[in-house]
Amino acid sequence: MNLTEAGYVAGWRLVRALPRPVVAAAFRAGADRAHRRGGKGTARLRANLRRVVGPEVPEEELDRLVRAGLRSYARYWMEAFRLPSLSRQQILAGFHLDGQEKLGADVAAGRGAVVALPHAGNWDAAGAWVAATGWPITTVAERLKPEGVYERFLAFRQGLGMEILPTTGGDRPAFDVLVDRLRAGAVVPLLADRDLSARGVEVEFFGGRTRMPPGPALLALRTGAPLYVASLWYEPDRAHAALEGPLELPDPDSAPLDARVRAVTQRIADGLAAGIARHPEDWHMLQRMWLDQRADGSTAPAPPAATTGTI
Repeated sequence: MNLTEAGYVAGWRLVRALPRPVVAAAFRAGADRAHRRGGKGTARLRANLRRVVGPEVPEEELDRLVRAGLRSYARYWMEAFRLPSLSRQQILAGFHLDGQEKLGADVAAGRGAVVALPHAGNWDAAGAWVAATGWPITTVAERLKPEGVYERFLAFRQGLGMEILPTTGGDRPAFDVLVDRLRAGAVVPLLADRDLSARGVEVEFFGGRTRMPPGPALLALRTGAPLYVASLWYEPDRAHAALEGPLELPDPDSAPLDARVRAVTQRIADGLAAGIARHPEDWHMLQRMWLDQRADGSTAPAPPAATTGTI
């Protein structure tokens, strides 16, 4: 076991063993230290939240929002570490979904549902709640380095009742398995607000260009399963989420598949932006988000305008 893996193991054990008020105070203090110290993650969060709230918000107000965002992110990790020690009733009581009747009807009808999520609130609590409700749930997880950390996160989420597929290295392509699960009536939640790979779909998001994964749109178009966009946030007593949708999908004969995927992914981006704008302090985006951002979150200058003429 290497140092990183040992740290996660120690975190899980210690956070589950101590009383929640003690742990919550410690995580909040850690978030405040991160805010005072700054650093790359904090700088990226500040730059990302500036995009969300716009240039007119005073710097002092933005600074309070950044601190609240770091506290929210710390709360996510604290609650994630404690999830395995909770009973089914505690999991159900600790999360509320506006629109749960829609998912219940989709599962009961055997058509399944695709849910596009932001990195916000507590998505692990959301998945645990779906499983505790008795609905089948399948999602994907990126292979973390080192492998031992990935295996422990895999076991953590599987222990909560979720089927987790690796993005790479599985027995079958994850997309094919997700198609099968949807056709069997499962809920398929997918984090959808960031994909800076060359395969991502370019969309407009808070006035800038970024890339988002095509998977949610492509799955819905391939299977006909209803597609929802979720917003996630925290209230003082528990984690919350709300569903928008199902989104209208373009007719198969209206355009080529790639054009339909782009159109639906833009609709997802619009839905995610609306939810994040309502609860910006609970959007845990400490990574580079927009295509014109540098690694530290600052905006790269525009290239110089082309000139014409002779010397």
